[in-house]
Amino acid sequence: MLGAEEEAIIVERSIGWTEGLQAAAVLVAALLLAVLLRRGLVRVIDRDADRHAGRLLGRFLSIAVVGVGLVYALDLLGVRIGPLVGALGVGGIAIAFAAQDILSNFIAGILLQVRRPFRVGEQIGSGDYEGVVDDVNLRTTVLSTYDGLVVYLPNAEVLKNPIVNYTRTPISRTSLTVGLAYDTDLERARRVLLDACITADGVQAVPPPEVWVEEFADSSINVAVRYWHPADIASRWRVRSAVAVSLKTALDRAGMTIPFPQRVIWFPENG
Repeated sequence: MLGAEEEAIIVERSIGWTEGLQAAAVLVAALLLAVLLRRGLVRVIDRDADRHAGRLLGRFLSIAVVGVGLVYALDLLGVRIGPLVGALGVGGIAIAFAAQDILSNFIAGILLQVRRPFRVGEQIGSGDYEGVVDDVNLRTTVLSTYDGLVVYLPNAEVLKNPIVNYTRTPISRTSLTVGLAYDTDLERARRVLLDACITADGVQAVPPPEVWVEEFADSSINVAVRYWHPADIASRWRVRSAVAVSLKTALDRAGMTIPFPQRVIWFPENG
């Protein structure tokens, strides 16, 4: 027969083994849940080869799940986690304040990859920058500009500013202002400019170009020449140059001048 003290030791050991097995089971379950959660998010969200939002979000959530499982397992083992959680909470707040930009760019990067306003290889404009998207990572959107520069734009700034995607639409419209002298026959000038714009290389026939009188300026009557062209940035500049050359040539042949800035000075007769 076992004494009372020996029976108490056996019971205590059995309870300890039970708690250890429960803690191990909780930790294993947390690890399995983290793996399933990560794979599920990748499968649901990352349907395109160049999208990594599910992978990033799954990695973040899997770390959180494992952390919660570890805390619960320690609690089952009788470890006092109150002071540890308090220290982690204070440290987490300090880290969060110190890394606000990193967190905001991380969240913005996930939103950009989920919403997909642009893809890698597309031409976009954001803020003062235009170029081809090379990459979207956790912190920055990488652009290759047409000046040969590589620009790293913070994801939060890209998400906050308007985004122009030049690749998603096949054509776009540009307006070029031409100044005419005040003695110009405007109806004839409109016909000359319209014919010249239609013949310029790169101008789309549909929708057709338009020429409208825009305003009476200080030294000229300004006419807006509006035309459609391929939407990519290189075509925009190429067609704009071709239209400008064609308009100037047509005006010269028609004998119409683009006036210089003029000032009329009046001298009083009795001055």
